[in-house]
Order: sequence, then structure tokens, then C-alpha cells
Amino acid sequence: MLTELRPQNLRCFEDPAVLISEVGPRDGLQSVRAAMPTADKYRWIDALHAAGVREIEVASFVPAKLLPQMADAADVVAHALTLPGLTVMALVPNLRGAQAALAAGVHKLTIPISASAAHSLANVRKTREEMVAELRSIVALRDETAPWVKIEAGISTAFGCTLQGEVKEDEVVWLATQVIEAGADESGLSDTTGMANPAQVRRLFNKVRAAIGDRTGAAHMHNTRGLGLANCLAAYDAGVRTFDASLAGLGGCPYAPGASGNVVTEDLVFMFEAMGVDTGIDLERLIAARAPLAAGLPGEPLYGMTAQAGLPKGWKQA
Repeated sequence: MLTELRPQNLRCFEDPAVLISEVGPRDGLQSVRAAMPTADKYRWIDALHAAGVREIEVASFVPAKLLPQMADAADVVAHALTLPGLTVMALVPNLRGAQAALAAGVHKLTIPISASAAHSLANVRKTREEMVAELRSIVALRDETAPWVKIEAGISTAFGCTLQGEVKEDEVVWLATQVIEAGADESGLSDTTGMANPAQVRRLFNKVRAAIGDRTGAAHMHNTRGLGLANCLAAYDAGVRTFDASLAGLGGCPYAPGASGNVVTEDLVFMFEAMGVDTGIDLERLIAARAPLAAGLPGEPLYGMTAQAGLPKGWKQA
């Protein structure tokens, strides 16, 4: 029964100043052609956990014929649930995916709802309004079967769309309000196509926060045009304290042409730690977690300036 899977003592440590949510095992792996063997996924997630990462999006629950890279989602969730203090998160695009994810025992669901009408149809084959209705169904299922599970509705293409072009900020704010009214615990903003700039990020997060307050969720930035870290810093200035990132910068969106490269987790952690902002993550161990990733995806390009340059001489992490 689902009630037997209720997490106990998810967080037995002092919360860091910012939460770095690792999305590589889902966002990164579904964007590469090769399917990482399940055992290698386990080793990679173990290494991330050993580095102090305490929230990982480990899989997406979608049909295997669409994303064979995620065919082992339930097994990966089962393994991740054995790691103490880890919030195990999964992406679900619909009610069927939510049913499977909740049955697997995840602690948190992320649901992508696109601000771009064109991207919504390409990504999930539903209009934005239909996705909000789908969210209501998922919330009802959660409330009935696993009320402790958190739900974040991530607003995709919040800063622009390669299919549609401009996405009006008022529509992003409207959609964030709609998903909170539909029952989501929080709503974050995603730069799915890497089109954002820092001024836009700061402005839009402030507008969303004015509309939904502390229900404002994570910043999910891409580094397509080299502005990923700058945009994260702008989001931090606007009060955001949760940031999605992907080890070695893996990731993109298969249904958004031209989208590439999530923010590199190692670079993001280095930026915050160098600023004196605690992430709770051991940077040297985080860089070491690239080894099991490389072993599981031989030949796949890995990115990141911090890993390439090394830590500064005399670097000491508080």
C-alpha cells in the first residue's frame, strides 16, 4: 500500500542557505541518445548523495517507447529511496505517470506546464488549460493516496520559446497563479530554451512572487547562450532559494529545437560557495561524481568550467 511508503525523517540535517536540486539523472539522461545502464545510474546517484546532494530528480514516468532512457524509472526510484536524507523526485507529464510515480514511492512530483502554447502541444500534446486540468487530477490523486508528497508545477518556456518566440510575462504570471489554485504546492520558472537574461529573470520572478508569494519555486536555467549562472544569480537576488542543475551540464529538451545544456551543478555550487552561500554540498566529492557518470555514458561530452580548471589554490570550503 502507498501508506507504507511514507518517508520518515527526510531531512535530519541543518538546511543549507540554498537547495541545489540535481536533475541530471532525469533531464540529462533523457536528452542523450544512449541509455545509461541501471547499475550505472545507481552508482551515479550514490556518488551525488555522497557529495551531499539532498534532492535528486531521478527519473520521469513516461512510456518506455517514447523515452527508453527512463524505462527503469521504478527501479531507480526504489534504489534512491534507500539513501538517507534524500528527497527523491520524479517528473510526470500526466495522471498515468503520477499513478506510477506515487506507487513507486517518490517524495516529490514535478509537472511541466508550458507557458508557450506551441511548446505545450509539442511537449505533452495538450493545451495549457488542459494541463492545468490534468494537474487538478494529479493533486486529487495525491491528496487521496499520498498526501505527504509535494507537487511542483514547473512553468516551462517561461522566458521564451524556440517554436513560438516571445512568451508574454503576464501569461507566465497567469499560469503560475492557475497551477497554485489547482493545488500545486509551488511553481517554479524554467528557461527551457536558454533565452533568458538576468534582468528578465529578476523581473519575472518578482512578478510571480507578487502573485503567489512563498509558493514561488525553483529556478531551472539553461546555459544555451552562456547566461546560466548569471540568470541563477539574478534569481537568487529575487529571493529564489532552490536551483535545478545538472552534473556536467547534461540536458536539454527533446521537444524544443535548439535547447541545450542545463546549468552545470559543479559551477553553480562553486559560485555560491565562493560567495559564502552554503549549499551543503562537498565540491570535491561533487566533481568526483563525474566519474560514474562518464563510466555510464562513455563518449558523451561532459561540460563544466570548474571541473576543467580545478579548484583555486588554497580553496577551503566552509
